[in-house]
Amino acid sequence: MDQNSPSSKTLVSGWGKYPAYETILSRPESISSLKSSLNADKPLLARGFGKSYGDAAVNPFGLTVLMERLNRILSFRNESGVVKCESGVTIADLIHTFLPQGWFPLVVPGTQQITIGGAIASDIHGKNHHRDGSFSQAVKGFSILLANGDIVNCSREDNADLFWATVGGMGLTGFILDVELSLQKVSSSYINSNLLKGRDLEHTLQLFDRLEPKYQYSVAWLDCLAPAKQLGRSILFFGNHAQFADLSPNEKASPFPSFSSGQLSVPFDMPSGLLNNTSISLFNQLYWLGHQQNENSRIIDCMKFFFPLDKLGSWNRFYGRKGFTQYQCVVNLSNGQEILTKILTLSAKHNMSSFLTVLKRFGPETGILSFPKSGYTLTLDLPISEGLLSFINSLNELVISGEGRVYLAKDAYLSPEYFKTMYPNYKKWQAIKSKFDPNQIFRSALSDRIGLTTT
Repeated sequence: MDQNSPSSKTLVSGWGKYPAYETILSRPESISSLKSSLNADKPLLARGFGKSYGDAAVNPFGLTVLMERLNRILSFRNESGVVKCESGVTIADLIHTFLPQGWFPLVVPGTQQITIGGAIASDIHGKNHHRDGSFSQAVKGFSILLANGDIVNCSREDNADLFWATVGGMGLTGFILDVELSLQKVSSSYINSNLLKGRDLEHTLQLFDRLEPKYQYSVAWLDCLAPAKQLGRSILFFGNHAQFADLSPNEKASPFPSFSSGQLSVPFDMPSGLLNNTSISLFNQLYWLGHQQNENSRIIDCMKFFFPLDKLGSWNRFYGRKGFTQYQCVVNLSNGQEILTKILTLSAKHNMSSFLTVLKRFGPETGILSFPKSGYTLTLDLPISEGLLSFINSLNELVISGEGRVYLAKDAYLSPEYFKTMYPNYKKWQAIKSKFDPNQIFRSALSDRIGLTTT
């Protein structure tokens, strides 16, 4: 049954559970019913699986349109690896369908439970941005339903301005309908992985410099509570898709096995304050000691390498009912070590320790509002607490001094002033937005908060 008829208001949040807003939900099952949303005479916003962390996928001003049922795979060209699908198809759908045939998405984030429309709107990145760029690099084109009811095809050649405004545009240019994207050919479901330990931040960055040219994928977990002399100590994970010759005889007999995920789930919100300096420090110490450096490659399954957190459903409940924010920033390479050191030092000083602290390197930027740019990207998971806004503003000042910015798909606190400094191309984006959506039909809590859309 088509549930496009607007429901009563529902309290909705992102994955971080903060902030939460009341919004009217609709769930279309066809393009025609999606079009009828345009007649609601209310601001609109598409929402995929709700895995953005802050308020990017919530529209408190009108309808939040759930796209999850527009999820058909429309065609696939096995000779080129090009798939055409509706925007509600997930990364998990693509992997489940095409990995057994030897194809894998070019770019995946830390969870496979996101829609392709959301991947484009956030221009997601993975562990291979330094080599393959953002998700948009795999997108050949898409169709989009505009505010006036027109359906327009976009690519780098056709309606290129709308293409680049939609990529990283946080769903504010229209409803993405169907997408054509390229998958990469792989020889197995396995990753040839290496694990190394960085003694401190300087050593960690040196390992990135030395080893990244050899690997398609790289990421580091950082101990944000390590002693001062070991500040930024890390466990680095490098990997390439395993070739058939890399596999053991048993693995060669079945190079594309299916790997399970999401076997366990956190059943309820944990008590507030469970994640504190003491518990995080203990976890970090155990995690550090539990991993042995191994410069010799080992074969592991791709789900374990790409999506370790998918093994535990509803893990956001660890942060309690108040929720958390994930602060992800990027700073330039030239003074990146200095800025990252200041961020980690400031976190320890203010007892704002992060349960999950991740470091990666980015390649060149693309798009108008896309987050990645050449530099280091650091991710901090921070429980909602008193004084958090002031602390985040201090981080923003440091990030700006490193010519950096924060990721809009994860942000919950950015002010218009900080946004405009971090994203100097915003006026170019707004001009394209006004061309295709002059009445500001597509809005979100995020877009109004940072001044990206106006009423």
